[in-house]
Order: sequence, then structure tokens, then C-alpha cells
Amino acid sequence: MAGEVRALALVRPWPGLGGGSAYLPRGPVGPRMPWTGDGSGGAIGDALAAATRVLAAEGVDVVAADPEVAEDDAGYRAALASAGYHQIEEIQPSRHRTALALPADRDPEAVLAGVAKATRQRIRRAERDGVVVVRHDARATSLEGFVASAEPGEAALRRFYDLLRATGDRRGFGLGGPGGFVAWWVRALAAGHLVYLEAREGGKGGETGDDGGPGGAVLGGLVLYRHGRRLSTAHSADPADRRREHPGTMHLLRWRAIQLALAEGRTEMDLGGVDVAGARRPPEQGEATFGLYEHKRSFGAQWVGLAGAHETVLRPWRYAAGRGLARATRLLGRGGGR
Repeated sequence: MAGEVRALALVRPWPGLGGGSAYLPRGPVGPRMPWTGDGSGGAIGDALAAATRVLAAEGVDVVAADPEVAEDDAGYRAALASAGYHQIEEIQPSRHRTALALPADRDPEAVLAGVAKATRQRIRRAERDGVVVVRHDARATSLEGFVASAEPGEAALRRFYDLLRATGDRRGFGLGGPGGFVAWWVRALAAGHLVYLEAREGGKGGETGDDGGPGGAVLGGLVLYRHGRRLSTAHSADPADRRREHPGTMHLLRWRAIQLALAEGRTEMDLGGVDVAGARRPPEQGEATFGLYEHKRSFGAQWVGLAGAHETVLRPWRYAAGRGLARATRLLGRGGGR
């Protein structure tokens, strides 16, 4: 807590040294929208500077943060500079994100009319092919286009972790073990903060699987977070070997997410990031994430440029020593030490 501002700080002590590192993760703070360039970024920067002073007094040696503030917010940049922050490579997979503004009248047909023709055709084809979307949601209400979950959410989320891990292996990004991921997802699901949408092949003749749901194979999954006025994409994954047979699976999943956001009165659907690691800009044709970028843009999503991750080093000597010790501890652990 820094004055009237409360923020979550994830603190990791250095092994056997004292001190440690802190990360203030992304999260909406206050009633305004600093990611839109509304001028409120300076207040976010001042709050971050105040939180940094509190953490420094607690013995923290380095603080990193990446709040969602527009990349060109001069007030935010000035506040960060005065607190000794500098830009670092991203902590999260993406710095920027793509977003679709939703109308106040919540009319899905009007939104669908703004979706690219080829994407609409893939959505309809997936529906004709019998692909169904199972909704795992503690706040589940009846909504056309969704099948209610017939199994515990944890089982479905464990399946999704395996799917996400395979996607990471294919695309070249790492993923921690299932314990932390699945435990967090299950708790967030129970609290109503998380929604998991799972695309399945519909059971032939009304058949059901062992879980009581649609009898066919899993074709893809989408994890969503409820973030105040918006519904945000957290993770998506699908088995690459089923894309040719079901090319509209992820299109249908994203459309169902948009329908859910409209039904809940959200003003924005966050479709997540696609920026190029290292360059941190929109992908260009021929780059690995260009296809995903075009996929999200086909729904009418716009690029949202954010300021990205920054860091301030408060005690350089202990920061350097702590990083070295932490790295050595990890290497010893991988080597089978006691």
C-alpha cells in the first residue's frame, strides 16, 4: 500500500542473502483507462513511484512493472524517469495487445456484420460441421451457442494445460509446470473471474463422452478473464493436426467469447497480443505471428500500443549478487542436487 493506492507486489527473496526482487503485475487500477491515452498515465506513474519507495524501505533491491498505459503517454514516462525506471524486455509474452470495441446496444448481429467475410464463413462452417463450445463458468447463465459443462472445471483445465504446453513446444515459448497454472485457473474459475471455452466435436447421434459432455475430440480452448469493463483473452491453444479438418474452430471460439462479452455488457473484447519478441511491433508478412495477427484483425480488432515493462534497480550490488545466487540455485536444482 502506498498512500491511498493499493497494488499487488510479487516479492521473491534472494536465496541466503536477504533482499529480493519485486514485480507489480498488470491490472486495472482506478476508474480511468490509461491504455487509451486518456491522460491518466501520469497518475499511474506516480502511484508506481510511491509503491517503489515502500518496497525499497522493505529491503527490495529491484522493482519491475508493466501496467497497461499507452506507449505515448508523456506523463507516465516522466513519472517513471523521475523514479529511476528504464525499459526492459517484456515479462509477459506480449507488450501490446489487440482489442475490439463493443457497442452499447449489445447487438451481436451488428458486430458480426463488421467481421471479415471469410471469418464469418469459417464460423458458420464450424457450426454446420457440428463443432460445439462447452462453457466452464461459475457464473453460467443460459446463452445461445454454448453447451453447459457436465464435468468439473479442473479436469477440463488440465486438458487445456496439455494443449497449451504442446502449442508452446510448437511455437517456441516455454511454460511452467501444471501445478501453478492449473491451481490458479481453478481458483479463478470458482471465483467467477475466469471462463474456459472448449471446442469439441459434437457426439454423433447425441452420444456423450466419459465426462458427460459432447462425445468428440477436443479441438481447441480459450481461457478468458473478466477484467471490469472488458473480457480479456489470457490463453488460447488448439491441436495443429486438426486444423485442416476443422479450419474454423478458433474463429468459432473467439466469436463465442465476443457473444459472451456482449451478453455481459462489456465495452471491450481483448483478443490478446501478437507482437514480435525483441522488436515489439505489429508482425509483418512472413513472420511467425503474422497469421495470428490477421486472424484477430479479421474480427475488427485494433492494435493497442502499450508502454511495456520497466525496471528500477535500487541496490545494484545486492541485485547482481542475488541474481547470480538465484541462477546458481536453479542450475543445482536441475542437476539433481539435494
